[in-house]
Amino acid sequence: MSEFVPLAGLCLAITKGTTPSASDGGFSDSGINYIKSESLSYDGSIDTNKFAFISDETNQRLKRSIIKDGDILYSIAGANLGKCGIARKEHLPANTNQAVAIIRIDESRASNRFISFFLRNSKFVQSVLGSVAQSAQPNVNLGEIGRFRIPNFPLSEQHAIASVLGALDDKIELNRRMNETLEATARAIFKDWFVDFGPTRAKMEGRAPYLPADIWSLFPDRLDDDGKPEGWRIIQLGQLLDVLETGGRPKGGVSSYFTGVPSVGAESITGLGKFDFSKTKFVPEEFFNSMNKGHVQSRDVLLYKDGGKPGLFEPHVTLFGDGFPFSKFAINEHVYRMRAVESYGQNCLYFWLSTESVEAEMRIKGTGVAIPGLNSTQVKSLSVVVPNGEIAKQLNLALEPFVTRILANCNESKTLAATRDFLLPKLMSGEVRVKDAEKLVGEAI
Repeated sequence: MSEFVPLAGLCLAITKGTTPSASDGGFSDSGINYIKSESLSYDGSIDTNKFAFISDETNQRLKRSIIKDGDILYSIAGANLGKCGIARKEHLPANTNQAVAIIRIDESRASNRFISFFLRNSKFVQSVLGSVAQSAQPNVNLGEIGRFRIPNFPLSEQHAIASVLGALDDKIELNRRMNETLEATARAIFKDWFVDFGPTRAKMEGRAPYLPADIWSLFPDRLDDDGKPEGWRIIQLGQLLDVLETGGRPKGGVSSYFTGVPSVGAESITGLGKFDFSKTKFVPEEFFNSMNKGHVQSRDVLLYKDGGKPGLFEPHVTLFGDGFPFSKFAINEHVYRMRAVESYGQNCLYFWLSTESVEAEMRIKGTGVAIPGLNSTQVKSLSVVVPNGEIAKQLNLALEPFVTRILANCNESKTLAATRDFLLPKLMSGEVRVKDAEKLVGEAI
């Protein structure tokens, strides 16, 4: 028995998709999920927020690339080369384009989850990237994928390895979903208090209190002529900020640095509890120490400043802290670091900046310039509804348990991912036995 076997011998099919032309029906605003390479990752997750859509009729015309449950999706071209994930029932129905290979495993010969883990193995990823490093447009074709050399482990051992590593992935996914629920709940509370003015409306309609009496009493009994609670003001964000600054990078950029202090750029500002560690960049320790601005503190709100496509500005905001994503790091010149006055608080600042109305205001201010983005004057001019008294402080406290739990889940997932990434190559090479890995995973989860 050979040590490795070609992937093609373990598959029912290896194919790829097609970009729908206008004659095929093009793209739609909704319908069948269309999974591009941008949705895939090196950690095996699939980002549903980056799906496009096609109609059912277009999907049927492109039936060669209709995705099935359990298919491995593997990015074969460009900057996303080597990223992959397994299609699940929740992703279906779905289709894909020519930059994504569909690898359909024969489950009588191999475990699709085992194969997916092998394709994600950092050593294998680097071997693929290294083989096309000199290409202007790096890519692999379907024939090359079929010749990928896969460890010839017995099927029972493949399932055992996939189960061990999968337990870590499953817990990471559970944390991600929990964070979505936690943020949605916190956002609903914020919206009720500061956007919909629910307590004041409830008082006007004579409904029973639904908040503790000491907090309920802080809300006005009626709305003013502008539709906001009586006594509340609309001011500019600059009046609430203690800190608004960007960071920087060494002359010549950061591409030559592979260690040092992490430096976060605009591409990493993607939302609360989200960070792609594969995109981590660094600045030298000496440069970090010389920076007079841009050192990130726990619970800083970070705002995407600029760097998007011409004619388009899509605002993004996040809040980092409690050691996530790093205990010590900086931002570059494309990101704003923001801290609100204590009476308003960081939680309120994050959720206000991520409301639909403020995002729309940022979108307008940031579009129509040569390099789409927001300068500091525009950020300071953003509108904020400010309550009277202690309401903002109370809301900040009400949101705190949600934000704390989200960041704790992120830190746990970071540890679980490190454990998975440590075990993955060792299990694939046989250096670590499954039983020993099971013990380590049991202690981590």
